[in-house]
Amino acid sequence: MPRRRTSSSSSSTAPSAAPRNRTPQPVRVRRRSFGDFVKAFLAFVVLLVLVVGVPLALATQIGWPLPDGAPSLDWLQREITVQTFLHILTVVVWFAWAQFTACVLVEVKAALSGVGVPGRVPGAGPSQLLARQLVAALLLVGATAASLTPGLSQLGQSMEGNQKPSVAAAQQTPGIFAQQQEQAAGTASALAEQAGQVAARADGGSAAHGDTKYYRIQPPEGRHHDSLWEIADRHLGDGRRYKEIFELNKDRVQPDGSKLSEASLIRPGWIMEMPGDARGGELVEMPDEAPNVSEQVQQQISDYARTGDHAPGGGGSGAHGGGDNAQVSLPEQRPAPATPATPATPAPGTGQDHAATPAAADHSFGLPEALLAAPLLAAGLLGALGRRRRQALWQSALGSVGGRRGMEPPTPTGDAQDVQDALLVGADPEGVRLLDRALRGLAAALAAESRPLPVVYAAWMGGNGDLHLQLAQPAGKPPAPWQLGQDQTFWLLARADAERYEDVDTAAPYPGLVSLGTMDDSRLLLNLESVPGIVSLGGSEADRTAVFASVAAELATNGWSDRMTITLVGFGDDLTPLAPNRIRHLDGFEDLFETMSAETRQRRGALGAAGHDSVLTGRTGPAQHTRWAPHLVLLAAQPSDEDALRLAELAADAGRLGIGYLVGTEGTDLPGAAWEMQITGEGKLLAPLLGLELEAQTLPAAQQRAVVELFTDADPEHGPGGSGGPGGASGTANTPPFLVDISEQGRPAVYARLVGSYEIIGLDAPDGERSALLHEALALLLLHREGVHPRVLSSALWPRGVTADVRDALLERLRAWLGTDPDGTPRLTTDATGRLTLAKSVVSDLDVLRSLYYEATQGRGVGSRQVRGRLLTDALVLVRGPLLADRPEGRYRWLTHEIIDAQLPLLVADTGLALSEFHLEKNRAEKAIEALNAALRTAPADERLWHELLRATHTTGDTDRLHALAADLVGRSGARGVPPRTEALLDELLPTWREGVAAAG
Repeated sequence: MPRRRTSSSSSSTAPSAAPRNRTPQPVRVRRRSFGDFVKAFLAFVVLLVLVVGVPLALATQIGWPLPDGAPSLDWLQREITVQTFLHILTVVVWFAWAQFTACVLVEVKAALSGVGVPGRVPGAGPSQLLARQLVAALLLVGATAASLTPGLSQLGQSMEGNQKPSVAAAQQTPGIFAQQQEQAAGTASALAEQAGQVAARADGGSAAHGDTKYYRIQPPEGRHHDSLWEIADRHLGDGRRYKEIFELNKDRVQPDGSKLSEASLIRPGWIMEMPGDARGGELVEMPDEAPNVSEQVQQQISDYARTGDHAPGGGGSGAHGGGDNAQVSLPEQRPAPATPATPATPAPGTGQDHAATPAAADHSFGLPEALLAAPLLAAGLLGALGRRRRQALWQSALGSVGGRRGMEPPTPTGDAQDVQDALLVGADPEGVRLLDRALRGLAAALAAESRPLPVVYAAWMGGNGDLHLQLAQPAGKPPAPWQLGQDQTFWLLARADAERYEDVDTAAPYPGLVSLGTMDDSRLLLNLESVPGIVSLGGSEADRTAVFASVAAELATNGWSDRMTITLVGFGDDLTPLAPNRIRHLDGFEDLFETMSAETRQRRGALGAAGHDSVLTGRTGPAQHTRWAPHLVLLAAQPSDEDALRLAELAADAGRLGIGYLVGTEGTDLPGAAWEMQITGEGKLLAPLLGLELEAQTLPAAQQRAVVELFTDADPEHGPGGSGGPGGASGTANTPPFLVDISEQGRPAVYARLVGSYEIIGLDAPDGERSALLHEALALLLLHREGVHPRVLSSALWPRGVTADVRDALLERLRAWLGTDPDGTPRLTTDATGRLTLAKSVVSDLDVLRSLYYEATQGRGVGSRQVRGRLLTDALVLVRGPLLADRPEGRYRWLTHEIIDAQLPLLVADTGLALSEFHLEKNRAEKAIEALNAALRTAPADERLWHELLRATHTTGDTDRLHALAADLVGRSGARGVPPRTEALLDELLPTWREGVAAAG
């Protein structure tokens, strides 16, 4: 079983430079002030007037407005007077008073109990909000006083119903605006005091010991929850000494069987041993003195005192360990199933090299390792790049009818080519698909059971393909096929169960998950939007920026999110091309604070109006697809002390609102940081108090520039040859990457037919056992005349990985099968960059089709009408169907990363359009129709072909034929209906087409 690494220095003498974990919201409890009494008095007066005064005034001044008996017909025929209107208005006021009174009762019950979410009174949004604010103001004085003096009598209370962690419970309490402002003010005050103290106490060791003293964590009072920070502040005089309490009690078994392993999350009823200099009436000196404490509690404290030094085995993987553990820890891994056929095969999603270890040591096959080790990031970037290139093709295709202006996307070179190859090798689209389906399936199952989404801090993708969700707190038994993991805070989904999930129509439940790195062959995805506060990242500026760039790129392109906003502050302005609709860039902190202050207020108000306690509740409701998208802020440069305090106050309620903050820092002391991490120069991501030591996922500056270059080159308006828009490209931008000699003298030695069924002419058939692999390898090389990296070839043929000796053996067989040209030149060679290339004597029909169209529209056919017609006719004859029409199921999966499936139909459509134009110039409508129908067999969805077919049919003067074509077109359009431009063309050519279609139907 993989073991969780922990810091070698768990004692209190850890160096100050090490990353530390903080209490998320160090809120100091304010004492009552005169203003509090004034607010409470005014709230009492308003409530008295609205609840008691209104009905008294109505009863004494107007009386009961409803009739004494049943109305008669004569009553309905009476004249409507002013008194009638007054009675109607009185009834409305009575109903409004009853609704408001119900709201007050509901809010008072919820505030006094301190447990659960207040029920919603139907149709009482503004009324309930007003009642909530008045009740909060009235009870604020009493709640504040109670939180300061809980009393020893509470030590004997049962812990039933108080098992939620303090921070998680605070997140689940509905927002009361007055109390939120109070909490934010308290946070800012505490943080300002913390920043202003110059003399820092030593991090480790407790103070001079006197008698052994203990404190029992109190149940919540209203919205106030006990925290180690407040306990230290009250009894040690400095909230920052919470670390001493944490070290004294870390990993010791509590009365309920669980352990303290995260300073920010404690549970009511737990016992805390205190430093010897602790003072205060709430402390209990044991075992000698325990006045006014029940025997049960005395026994609990006595048992706890006997545990002595820290118990070993932190992490809590036993029966009770980690029941409410919010620490991000490595889950237990189940044994991976044996795969004797491919012993060196790595599991998808682990980031291992698909070409296995020996290839990684071969520097001639070197590719950017950062992307090879980031399978989810690579899959997202590769998918987004493919969509961008397809979009560019269609934009270019719609530029005009007569010819192509951007058929071939630019071939990347240098670093961009290496990065593209690394994306092809490292991408794990299957892992992304399974993760997305698993999360959406879980959300749908919970919604079907009327259960809320649990707060998820992290997801782990195990080396055996299993998915582990780490919850902020236990959430009961997960819906099938999910099962409980190593404890109540882990939900596990086996890979075999994940593969059976189907696509479901539900919103993405956890769009803020992002990969941070790997640990013991498991990949960690942290849910940035759920962290109760700020996540800080220390380290050098270059290392921090590499982590931030990786996080931004994955969030912008991942496949398990619907919508989100990513705000980059002070860096990453060149990352916008990756996802212009998701990424925005701000120059400085003032812009950020202004923007996020407004959004925070808006989200709080929206949650309150909708009656949700968090964005997770909103994602399972009727508006799940349109609201509650996350907003993640990446601030790479450390803010000033003043700005850090403002940011901490802003982020105090961020986890509930779906807003995440990842902030860079040069040191390790960022006010308000919930979790602190550090990136080292060796690529390690460290968080000792979280128990993490990851191989960090990064996107270094050089690879970042290369990735952005791939996206900008794919943009038809900004890429090479694309200035001026889709119709502006010319010259080399239209030249195919490989031109074939189409003369009789240019007959190839090896001819492969790819457009339609796969056939090879000029080679002997290989033996049956390896024939499929050799044919697939040759097809990949024919579609990439610029060359294919050996690791790209091996990852395409063996998506789950292969050893280097197997790959090299296949390449030798491929070289032997292709043979040599008459001059002795091998037909499969390796260029200067180590990529595999084919000789010009090995040609495919797709190469010939591209060359014929190029010659007809930009070469010899431009000056000779006769040559153009012959070339276009020869090109269209080559089209026998879709690409590799008879490919076996389960193979050629690499085609999903290609854009040839979009290029080929466009090329065929352009050829048919050009040939149709050629015939229509001589009024040969039937020939034009024949050419267009031939092109439609391969490109049936191309609207341009249908438009030209309508025009060509119209020139024949055959109205019945045109009606039949219109009916066929309407039938093909299905429920979507005829496209607007096609409908307008039909109205022009055949105004009566609708009647003809109706008659045919």
